[in-house]
Amino acid sequence: MTDTPLWIGETFTSDAGWEHLETLVDVGNRMAGQAGEREALEATRDAFTEAGCRDVRIEEFDLQGWVRGDATVETPAGERECIALPRSPSASATGELVDVGAGLPSDFEEADLDGKVALVSTTVPDWYERFVHRREKYYHAVEAGAAAFVFRNHVEGCLPPTGSVGTADAPIGEIPAVGVSKEVGTRLARRATGESVTVAVDCETPETTSGNAVAELGPDTDEEVLVTSHADAHDIAEGAMDNGAGTATIVEIANALARREAELDTRVRFVAYGAEEVGLVGSTVESERADHDAIRAIVNVDSNVYGRTLELTTHGFDGLGAAAERVAERFDHPIEVVPELVPHSDHWPFVRHGVPGYMVAGKTEGRGRGYGHTFADTLDKLEPRNLREQAILLTALVVELTDAETTVEPRPESEIAADLEAAGQAEGMKITGDWPY
Repeated sequence: MTDTPLWIGETFTSDAGWEHLETLVDVGNRMAGQAGEREALEATRDAFTEAGCRDVRIEEFDLQGWVRGDATVETPAGERECIALPRSPSASATGELVDVGAGLPSDFEEADLDGKVALVSTTVPDWYERFVHRREKYYHAVEAGAAAFVFRNHVEGCLPPTGSVGTADAPIGEIPAVGVSKEVGTRLARRATGESVTVAVDCETPETTSGNAVAELGPDTDEEVLVTSHADAHDIAEGAMDNGAGTATIVEIANALARREAELDTRVRFVAYGAEEVGLVGSTVESERADHDAIRAIVNVDSNVYGRTLELTTHGFDGLGAAAERVAERFDHPIEVVPELVPHSDHWPFVRHGVPGYMVAGKTEGRGRGYGHTFADTLDKLEPRNLREQAILLTALVVELTDAETTVEPRPESEIAADLEAAGQAEGMKITGDWPY
């Protein structure tokens, strides 16, 4: 397969993706089910139209909403700054503060949390074999009988973290949950451990709607390649990296593929999902209505551009890894290929059923989200160069995946389940209600 330089030059000098990124961050609050998310979906729909896509539309779905109010952590020495975690219930709880450290499963087994307030870090030690997600830590605390949950950032800068709780069956969590900065969390651990503290969250939980912005390019084939992102973001920041960058990137890919449409052997369908940040709702709706056997592959872009080198998690699909390596070699450009399973973001409602899918992100140092899910997820930390380079590589990858000679075999659900068990991830997914097997 040959990549002619014309489309590459046009993509590297294009403003379409970066201008869309600016549009998204300038919306302000893009929280799922709220007016800003709808504005972002409409802007993305319009960007797909301008790129030359067909059948462009927004497909709506019902959603359990959540609207932020005030939140407090009251200690004997006074009130400490915090923010509520989305889908926390509107409630107040008082109990002895217990520092549960990194919040590993063993930490919860060793701690006495009954009727107490759990203080838990956002990170895990480097020596630990897997990442422990926020929701897993929250539900370990719930299972241990905790009265409230305080999520303590490990990143410096006075940045309280956000991130949702709740499950698909019970979208609003069971105990009040807040995020505090590393600095506040350190002070709480030092000064308030063993003391009585009160955690209070005020919020609203209206019924609302969200949607997915959908568009197509290429031949009208039964098979398709999905190119996806999520358009929503947490309400406390611009959501530039997470995930304005991913949505801007797929808009740039749409523009590039429109120039190469005659080369596509398979339909490409773009989906900018709503309500990712509150439980992968939009992609779950899409997965439930889709014909999984017709999906050749998924390229899901979430939290890129901040790091210059693309990181493609392949979930054990050898064909996906091989395709990425071919593109990296062709362009003499680094792409990090990671074969492990990541049961988070919008590829997962498909990959869990054995559909081949990438999780595309930017490679960064250290564990966790960095500035993601904080006030500091802002446009100034991203570069147009990275967006354009990544769009070029991903466009070439999508063309590769649509090629009739490219084969990526699906995997049996039993293999996916076994890999999750072997990696120690099944335990967390079972406690959060995310285990589908």
